[in-house]
Amino acid sequence: MISIFVLALSYLLGSIPFGLLIGRWGAKVDVRLHGSGNIGMTNVWRTAGGLCALMTLICDAGKGFLSVLLAEHFVGGTTFPLVAGIFAVIGHNWPVFLGFRGGKGVATIAGVLLAFRPLGAAILFVIWILVLLISRYISLASLVVAACLPLVLGLLRSAWVEVALAVIVAIVTIYRHRSNIERLRNGTEFRFGQKVNS
Repeated sequence: MISIFVLALSYLLGSIPFGLLIGRWGAKVDVRLHGSGNIGMTNVWRTAGGLCALMTLICDAGKGFLSVLLAEHFVGGTTFPLVAGIFAVIGHNWPVFLGFRGGKGVATIAGVLLAFRPLGAAILFVIWILVLLISRYISLASLVVAACLPLVLGLLRSAWVEVALAVIVAIVTIYRHRSNIERLRNGTEFRFGQKVNS
């Protein structure tokens, strides 16, 4: 019973739309009505500014991080905390509070990995930064990191269950970025530093 409670709590925690709340509080703007319409850090940065974006990044990552810690404390085990973290990612992507229309989960995944496999999180962060610096596309950096997630966990000799879950998470994350992939192909994707109406 406690396991079900932790999973439900992780989902509800993930469902908190921090990007929307912070955008309204910090810039008096509904980020769903501007830019890409996404509630994640990237669109918050475009539409509500850098401070709001940073706060969104921290809070969205914190959802995943806290879910793992709660699972470790109340249930334990080697795989269950990761499953709880994935429930937070599911909540972020399909939040009950927004009619199941949420973000793409990258920051929340980062928070899960930071709590569960900090070395893996560090490696993927370096990859993300390098791709961003070279391409100036946040979406491309996120796509590359998603694809690298199971590979990095495999190189760190994680359990096969962890790698299998990472493959599923990577596929879902890439699928959630399908509109970004289309804009990248068309050359219309926003670059880091570009204004929404430029």
